[in-house]
Amino acid sequence: MTAQQVPLSTAGRVEPGVPPGAWRLVAVLAAANLLNFYDRALPSIVAENIKAEFALSDTQLGLLMSGFTVVYAVSGVVLGRMADRRSRRLIMAVGLVVWSLLTAASGGAWSFASLLVFRLGVGVGEASYAPAANATVFDLFPVAQRSRAIAMLQIGLPLGLLIAFFTTGPMVEHFGTWRAPFFLAAVPGLVIAVLLVVMPVPERVRVPEQQDKAAIPPVRHLLRIPTLWWLVLSGVGLQITSYSIATFLVPLQIRYFGRSLSEAGVGAGIVLGLAGLAGLLIAGPMADRARRVSSARRLQLGAVCMALAVPLVWAAFQLPPTQGAAFVALLAVASLLVSAVTPVALPALSEVVDARLRATSVALYFAAMYVLGGAFGPLATGALSEYFAGKATPTAEISASAAGLHTSMMWLLPISFVVAALGVLGATTTIERDRLKVEQKESAR
Repeated sequence: MTAQQVPLSTAGRVEPGVPPGAWRLVAVLAAANLLNFYDRALPSIVAENIKAEFALSDTQLGLLMSGFTVVYAVSGVVLGRMADRRSRRLIMAVGLVVWSLLTAASGGAWSFASLLVFRLGVGVGEASYAPAANATVFDLFPVAQRSRAIAMLQIGLPLGLLIAFFTTGPMVEHFGTWRAPFFLAAVPGLVIAVLLVVMPVPERVRVPEQQDKAAIPPVRHLLRIPTLWWLVLSGVGLQITSYSIATFLVPLQIRYFGRSLSEAGVGAGIVLGLAGLAGLLIAGPMADRARRVSSARRLQLGAVCMALAVPLVWAAFQLPPTQGAAFVALLAVASLLVSAVTPVALPALSEVVDARLRATSVALYFAAMYVLGGAFGPLATGALSEYFAGKATPTAEISASAAGLHTSMMWLLPISFVVAALGVLGATTTIERDRLKVEQKESAR
């Protein structure tokens, strides 16, 4: 029997059911994830205000997000390793308190340097969350239901962005300062941190590989898994685009399409929030159905969706400045398609790693794609924006700054989507073999 013909039984093991209260816990984790991305989005939404007050360049705006991302990634590896050895609930609760307080502190920043320091601190706090939360879902849900569970957890991402992009502009206009949303964002985080501590948590699903915590394999064990490398490549391509859009979509709409801050925020909310939410709700069940055929088929779903998004993004950037609504619509459809990747990639990762390294593997996966993709994307977009602006000929309708940012994103985004599609496609060729290795080790243990 070849690796591609491996049956989907788990080497004779009976997969555990979902314990009572598991979906309730996922709802709370999704709410915390919502705040994670709400707080993360704020500097991007008020980027033009921050740029004007502190006299920043586009490269410095990119650095603000890239610096956050690097610290987030590096801290995540350490905190992910800790989440495989200590209380995941406590790690998430403490992280929530830290990033909420430092988000409020960001609103009191008196210079670019102080704002950068506070945002780096937010990155450390938020890094505690993804490894512990995703590993908790892996523990509680059997393979056949993980795509839906991960999709529900990740719903916090587009909802957080949706709320941030829809409400930040009006808040800034109402209070007359870009600082107000940062102060207000701290309160719900502290409430959810308390809720995480006091609510009853279902016992983790007990499988043989979790019973011997003293024998957790070293991190280098993960680096020998080909599927992980392919998933990282897809994540790098995806994060270059995601973080570039998250950082510069509002400024692009203001500069190139002539929209107000509130209008641009709504446009970004549609692309990153509504479309992403719809994509997750559709992709989760579809991915679980594809998994009934094979693990590779589930990944093929993600590869096809990524490939279809490429021409849509390219077409969006061919539109003139008068077609702002059509621009948002095309990007929204592309965002819906791209949302299929997360419910595909994270469950695939859970199948090819030892369960004792689940939080660590998620942290390593995020660290690699955030450092190589998330941190690179905004910085590259900002630098290319300034380069193309220097070569642009301004007109009465389009400034050099607007033309430079538009050209930068027009080239960087489609290329990054192609990289992401190739990464998911590559993982389809290795996942069955890697999954079989894990199952054989489990059955021999």
